[in-house]
Amino acid sequence: MNPALSQLRDIHLPAPVSWWPPAPGWWLLAAIALLAALGFYVRHRLRRRNRWRRLALSELARLRRIHAAQPSAAPLGELSVLLRRVAVSRFPREEVAALSGADWLAFLDRGLDGGTPFQSESGRLLAVSPYVPDAAIDEPALLALFDLAERWLKKLPAGAKK
Repeated sequence: MNPALSQLRDIHLPAPVSWWPPAPGWWLLAAIALLAALGFYVRHRLRRRNRWRRLALSELARLRRIHAAQPSAAPLGELSVLLRRVAVSRFPREEVAALSGADWLAFLDRGLDGGTPFQSESGRLLAVSPYVPDAAIDEPALLALFDLAERWLKKLPAGAKK
């Protein structure tokens, strides 16, 4: 045997790669995952806070479809009930439940910026509709009332009761 070969050593492998600290790509991936989870959480919370508004607006859209299919003043009663249900659920019951007539319309006006649209012709339909025959109700005023109710629902603050 060759004496030079006896002095050769075996191949030495480098130390195994440690799992800590991770490579920069893994840190970036963790940050992106954390931001995505936070974004989904915030979106979920906002959707839960505004669920009542989505339900009320979908009910209003259903009343509009009923009126469009068969024009009459029948949806007016349901619209009044919808607005009162939303008001009682969003404001203290003691403040809202006993309101009627002009006081009820003034309360609805407080939710809008300036003016008194609920105390005008279209808004007054809420107060007088139970006492007026269907034929006496002005169609443009009724459509304006639907728009006014939608605007009121969208202006209400989100979240818990005041």
